Amino acid sequence: MTEDKTICPHCGQKMKKWRTPDFSTWTAEYFYVCFNDDCLYFVRGWSYMEKTMKSGCSYRYRYDPDTGYCGPIPVWSRDALKSSILED
Repeated sequence: MTEDKTICPHCGQKMKKWRTPDFSTWTAEYFYVCFNDDCLYFVRGWSYMEKTMKSGCSYRYRYDPDTGYCGPIPVWSRDALKSSILED
């Protein structure tokens, strides 16, 4: 059985399809992003970024279906990026 990369490994919730910005350097038309505001990856990101980068931001977990890359996408607020969620 193959691993479902659209499930966040940090909180177990299904990630949402998110439209990448026009004219970005990303090749994918969309990513899967965890928009669970209670996900520990997102929650702990605020203090980690403040402590290590002196920055008031966090990150959400993402999966790029074109490249297979999984990792952070930066956010500057709880609502950042949510306007580009693609509803199924």
